[in-house]
Amino acid sequence: MVGKVTYASYLDLDRVLAAQHPASDAHDELLFIIVHQTSELWLKLCLHELTAARECIEADNLRPAFKMLARVARAKAQLIQSWDVLSTMTPHDYSAIRPHLGASSGFQSAQYRMMEFMLGGRDDRHVKLHEDNADWAPRLEAECGRASLYDAAIHLLARRGFAIDEAATKRDPAAPYQHNTSVEAAWAAIYRDPQEHWDLYELAEKLVDLEYHFQRWRFGHLKTVERIIGFKRGTGGTPGVPYLEGVLKQAFFPELLSVRTAI
Repeated sequence: MVGKVTYASYLDLDRVLAAQHPASDAHDELLFIIVHQTSELWLKLCLHELTAARECIEADNLRPAFKMLARVARAKAQLIQSWDVLSTMTPHDYSAIRPHLGASSGFQSAQYRMMEFMLGGRDDRHVKLHEDNADWAPRLEAECGRASLYDAAIHLLARRGFAIDEAATKRDPAAPYQHNTSVEAAWAAIYRDPQEHWDLYELAEKLVDLEYHFQRWRFGHLKTVERIIGFKRGTGGTPGVPYLEGVLKQAFFPELLSVRTAI
């Protein structure tokens, strides 16, 4: 009955607040768990919004997509702030928790990987990491086989009459995206005359804002790890800081960055 719905029952707070299971007596372990659990909730929202935004772009229905993309960028701001909270943990605090983490690592976050895949940062080697994680491996594999959010935007440019090379419109979606001069030229034409192409101009800026916040999130991760564990290897076996420095250099929408030099 609707009349019996309460704040706690609607949000299923009994289960949410009982989902933290520290493995040690360390004071900071609850902080560590809650930061990562809430991050996964924000990622769930991001995937929900990106899925709908891509569908809108594919249907050339851009106005709803703008709100969705803006919401993802704002959710990223929340994720960025979570690093500020986690960075209150000192190396000594973390050392009390680390032995209890085993091989678990944020590197194993299926939702993070799905978000990367949806934006176009795809590496099918990462699918194997999730073969024992519910149905995530086939979901990630299926995502690799379809157009990314940026692919959808490029296909829209072609449908709107811009001369886009087939290397961009008919590429293998599972392959790493390569900078394309025809895509840059299309964005340049849009930026030079925004009044003529206002909705595409706004789409471009929404994508830039999304990547900007995503990269700030990555940078926050890098600096938090650097602050807490220095240059030790990550619990999941990654090189830690050097790995995070490498992914920070990866751009999802390269022509939207290079076009700023071209115009």
